[in-house]
Amino acid sequence: MIAIVDYGAGNIFSVKNALDYLGLENQLTDSIAEIEAADEVILPGVGAFPAAMKMLHAKGLVPVLKAQAQKKPLLGICLGMQMLLEKSYEFEECEGLGLIGGTVEKIDAPGLIIPHMGWNKLEMGIDCPLLKGLPEEAYVYFVHSFAAKNCDSSLAAWVEYGGKVPAMVYDGGNVFGAQFHPEKSGEVGLQILKNFGGLV
Repeated sequence: MIAIVDYGAGNIFSVKNALDYLGLENQLTDSIAEIEAADEVILPGVGAFPAAMKMLHAKGLVPVLKAQAQKKPLLGICLGMQMLLEKSYEFEECEGLGLIGGTVEKIDAPGLIIPHMGWNKLEMGIDCPLLKGLPEEAYVYFVHSFAAKNCDSSLAAWVEYGGKVPAMVYDGGNVFGAQFHPEKSGEVGLQILKNFGGLV
């Protein structure tokens, strides 16, 4: 069972639909007991970092997610990936979950449109089990104005957009993050979600 954390921010139904399509058992939940009982956890999200962290704190989910990340696979998607990092500077300085080293800052891409929106080709970094079986030319779909910084030791994939923009992070254990939307990235995204579902 994959628990999709429903804390009030974002793209939860598109993630659920993709998992349903793949035949991966899942549930939308904000229940601490159900998250603790799940085999894997997905933390989705769109919107602003400080507001999302406040919602996680309000539901008592911050210590739960930190604890579960020590025991089972956890995948953060889009804003969910950003919240895995140590802190963000979106609107205000705000602490994240601290599961991946690094910060979240405004994309610096002079002359290019922000938000960064559309399809980009993944460039591979450190070995990551979620990226197995992808085609050599693997494109994924992004919508974001802020991105991870200072996370080179955990960088599993990146794209070029006025520079190197982190696309996926991995701590070498249970914690994964995708800045792009795998549930909106066609066959490549479905393969990534299938790989995540196959970790347990």
